[in-house]
Amino acid sequence: MEHRKLFAIFGDPVAHSRSPLMHNTVFKNLKYPASYTRVHLKDGTKLRETFFSLCLDGANITVPHKEAAYKACDEIRGFAKNIGVVNTIVNEHGKLVGYNTDADGFMFAIKEFKKVKKILVLGAGGTAKALCTRFLQDDIKVIVLNRSEGRLPYFEKLGCECYTWNDFIEEKYDLIVNTTSAGLKDENLPAPQKIINTVLNNTKFVADAIYGKLTPFLKLAQEKNITFKDGADMLLGQGVLANQLFVNNELKKEDINTFMKKKLSNLIYPFLELCNQKLTAFSKYSTLLTIAYRSYM
Repeated sequence: MEHRKLFAIFGDPVAHSRSPLMHNTVFKNLKYPASYTRVHLKDGTKLRETFFSLCLDGANITVPHKEAAYKACDEIRGFAKNIGVVNTIVNEHGKLVGYNTDADGFMFAIKEFKKVKKILVLGAGGTAKALCTRFLQDDIKVIVLNRSEGRLPYFEKLGCECYTWNDFIEEKYDLIVNTTSAGLKDENLPAPQKIINTVLNNTKFVADAIYGKLTPFLKLAQEKNITFKDGADMLLGQGVLANQLFVNNELKKEDINTFMKKKLSNLIYPFLELCNQKLTAFSKYSTLLTIAYRSYM
């Protein structure tokens, strides 16, 4: 019997993730023997154990487990080595190999924003680490704004200008990027409203790593007639790169991109909002369903 590969996405929350839809449409249309599911993981330290218990061939990792994923790997390759953050894992004969496709996925997403030379990054987690490092490689000035200063020394060593909510000094920006989870499962802003209003009045473009909904942050940008993007294009960019790693480049990048992009463009935000409630209930059973699937195959 042909070996059917199994992939998953780990996160908390994870019910909102479009990754299964994207990867499964590629596998189906290109007749690649694989399936992709969700795993709701609350404790990141259990990632490695859970990965092997489900007999996975690879996985994507979303918030808040990208730094835990780095620690779970036996080997780190490429850009992930520089940042200590992993969003893609491939099982190579029992060895977990970690990669990061977030940064290049985001650069793909903002390529239509011309002449971006100064970026304000909101948040200081794993996604911020990846993006800030990548921005600096392109000689972009990076300012990081975070609630507290605990995580900021890392960014200061990189060469970023860093502030907390208490000592923030406003400037003019080309782009503001929200890397926090504010607005994902609530109606919160990524910083106090006074600060958000001020920075939005001083930028040309806005981007949010969150996808599938118009977050409060993006709503404010929309009200101010600022050109903005949600995280859908970033998701597409990193998803194509991750899929290539999963299939060991057996499928053409152009074909992967075509089917993923088509699937994403067919998804309507209001429909996703309704589905999210149902998927939340479904996700807690995903691990059991995955084990049952593996046993059957």
